[in-house]
Amino acid sequence: MKLIEDLLASPKGFRAAGMACGLKPDGEKDLALLVSDRPASAAGMFTTNRVQAAPLRVNREHLQNGQARAILVNSKNANACTGEQGLADAKKSARLVADGLGLASEEVLVNSTGVIGVPLPMDILEPGIQNIVPALSPEGWDDAAEAILTTDTVPKKATARLNLDGVEITLAGIAKGAGMIAPNMATMLGFVTTDAALSPDQLQASLQEAVKKSFNCITVDGDMSTNDTVLALANGAGNGPHLEGESLESFQKALNALCASLAKQIARDGEGATKLITIQVDGASSEEDARTVGLSVANSSLVKTAVFGRDPNWGRILCAMGYAGVPIDPDKASVSMAGFPIYKAGSGQLFDHDSAVEALGASHIDIHIDLGMGTASATLYTCDLTYEYIKINAEYTT
Repeated sequence: MKLIEDLLASPKGFRAAGMACGLKPDGEKDLALLVSDRPASAAGMFTTNRVQAAPLRVNREHLQNGQARAILVNSKNANACTGEQGLADAKKSARLVADGLGLASEEVLVNSTGVIGVPLPMDILEPGIQNIVPALSPEGWDDAAEAILTTDTVPKKATARLNLDGVEITLAGIAKGAGMIAPNMATMLGFVTTDAALSPDQLQASLQEAVKKSFNCITVDGDMSTNDTVLALANGAGNGPHLEGESLESFQKALNALCASLAKQIARDGEGATKLITIQVDGASSEEDARTVGLSVANSSLVKTAVFGRDPNWGRILCAMGYAGVPIDPDKASVSMAGFPIYKAGSGQLFDHDSAVEALGASHIDIHIDLGMGTASATLYTCDLTYEYIKINAEYTT
């Protein structure tokens, strides 16, 4: 299996487009469309936030039969907390796409991201949808990846290729997210397409496993949005056999790797971030305990600001471990930061402070925690907390 953080090729039977329709100022791309040219299995996962945007309600309904052909995404406007009008606008958007492609409305999944509480400007979006359909192309993925961004500074994209029983299978994914990022899920959208042949039930199960190990392992600021969605389409256009057994396991590994790549790209591009932080928790009594401890550290503003300021302050990490709500024994735990062992057996360890400060200047920082309580582990991803994060979010709607 080969994974690349780029979109080198479209899965067979898919087309994409991204364009500016006028939702964003200055001609920025703000509308994306992904389409399968043949029937496709479809799967989705959504935020657990009890406040959910209108597109999520539409998508849950349209996914009931496990089939879909098109994914529409607009940025700048979340169509969240917009009442019955927002629901009507989401349904109309699906219908407009369906009319343009000759599909049923139920075959279209709609997604929005941006400011909450503002009605969709349908007078702008409707002609945009009509214009984007003829722009679809197998080479349109880069434009689509750009069009779904909000406060992101770079597009998130990845391609995976693998050979299954002599047939080359491609998976391509794009995602967006930089702020309001917290597991279950995080303000993020992710879309995966593949020319592999899977049933809707297989695709849903595979997506759930991949999301658990990727998008649900990242946090930027601990805030969960109203629109978080990950969707997957599998159209079987690769002409390979229906996946099962070892082939299905190989596909799962590729999907896991693709989603993990997209998730890390989101964490790396956290609003105002300068560093990606990987938190590896080992020696836990259970995977859930490992995740809970890792998330506690990942969401600690004190830990995140320490990394930004290149301060090897292990006390902040120990504090976050201690209030995670998981039984731990400080005398059994050990911690290293940026490769420097800094805590073990109940007390801090001697280390070269100046060298540690220099190491914390890297763009990727590892924090390793061993709880000494068992054999379970988990990996979480976050970023540093900077002055720029405050500036971006203080001025978000102004």
